[in-house]
Amino acid sequence: MLVVARTPLFATESEEKVIRAVLNVLGFKREDCFIEGIRQYREVVCRTESHKPLEKLASLVRSQRILDAARSYVLKEATSNTFKFYLNKQAAYQGRVSFCTFEYGESPLGSITVYIDIGECDRELFLNWLVPETRDGHPVNEETHFRCIG
Repeated sequence: MLVVARTPLFATESEEKVIRAVLNVLGFKREDCFIEGIRQYREVVCRTESHKPLEKLASLVRSQRILDAARSYVLKEATSNTFKFYLNKQAAYQGRVSFCTFEYGESPLGSITVYIDIGECDRELFLNWLVPETRDGHPVNEETHFRCIG
């Protein structure tokens, strides 16, 4: 499993605040994050080979009661074993999950791009853990813990 989050870091932004925005919605360890690029084009990159950062996101989408919306955004640019979606950086700084349709344009300072490669893990088990479908407002087939069966 691979989880990567990237977001632009503009010259007017504080590195620590941008990293904080990512860490507020994705549970990376601080040491998983670094600054990449030079001069005018820099970005914050957080990367790990564990599902752990996604536990925070899974918890937030449940507490904000946005499972259906989250599932549709997670599936928007998905393949059989990869997922890519965008989160609003400003909302993330406030500890809120807000999905963006596009990488640029909806979030004035750029979005947080989240890329997930589940490798050989079971796709449906992963989705049922991260963003289960709901029926009458309640999750169905929900996995309470991530299990990689592949």
